[in-house]
Amino acid sequence: MNRKVFFCATLIAVAAGILPLWAGGGQQRSSDKIRITLITMDSVNEHWIKLRNGAEDKARELGNVELTFNAPPGKTDASIQLQMVEDAITKQAQAILLAPLHADALIPGIEKAHKAGIKVILVDAGANTDQYDTFLATDNGAAARTAADTLAQLIGGKGKIAIMNAQAGAGTTMTRENEFKDQIAKNYPGITIVGTQYSDGDKTKALNYGLDFLTANPDLAGFYGCNEDSSIGVANAVSQAGKANIVKVVGFDWTADTKSMIEQGVMQASMVQNPYTMGYEGIQAAVDLLAGKSVPRLTDTGVTVATKENADSIK
Repeated sequence: MNRKVFFCATLIAVAAGILPLWAGGGQQRSSDKIRITLITMDSVNEHWIKLRNGAEDKARELGNVELTFNAPPGKTDASIQLQMVEDAITKQAQAILLAPLHADALIPGIEKAHKAGIKVILVDAGANTDQYDTFLATDNGAAARTAADTLAQLIGGKGKIAIMNAQAGAGTTMTRENEFKDQIAKNYPGITIVGTQYSDGDKTKALNYGLDFLTANPDLAGFYGCNEDSSIGVANAVSQAGKANIVKVVGFDWTADTKSMIEQGVMQASMVQNPYTMGYEGIQAAVDLLAGKSVPRLTDTGVTVATKENADSIK
């Protein structure tokens, strides 16, 4: 068969849907790879790095997964993350692992992907839609209630406390805030929450807001941080104010900074998640779903309360 005849025959086959055709540097994409896109809230926070590491390790272990990673440059613009979901749909991802920046803003992308037959696996954070296939995350409500009980015990069940959150509207951190508040209101009438601030996941903002709280409330007894950056920010504020171990700090996540703050006695406890497991098991869930296997609608990836006593035993 000469080249012209072969070319025409190929075009006819593509048009008829017999052969796949993908644009990718002028080469046909390998048909034996499962195309999965992972989209997190950012690419620099240790929590997301661990989640990405878990996903990449599982992809390498399976050997038949083509994993694409993407994340917005900051945690403040959910519209950029939405564009990344749209891009994954356009590039024919077969599954998307997504940690939504905002519980509502990502709904159009999630529902469009689901309608297109793409498997949607939510990791770490949820969204206000049921158009996804599975959700792997910490039981943030239970962890927040544990954080409330822990801080209440540390301050003797009475006094003023402040909350430092990350993004207003993010499903995960709003659950951590609201469940914490509910637990305090229900069980600790001697504790007053003087206010909540949103640091956008910025340690410097959290530090400055923390100092503002300390200035406005010289008798502040404690801080609750809803994620790693918020926790480290308020811990730094307590340290700078010379109130380490006087103003108690209970936070979220586990990093080198968190461990250091706990060992120094600036932070007393942190709710440790398992982001690596979210990424690792998220890839497996995507592969299983694409193979037609049954996958749990919700998987609790667990939480551990880190303190000075058990810090060395936590990975």
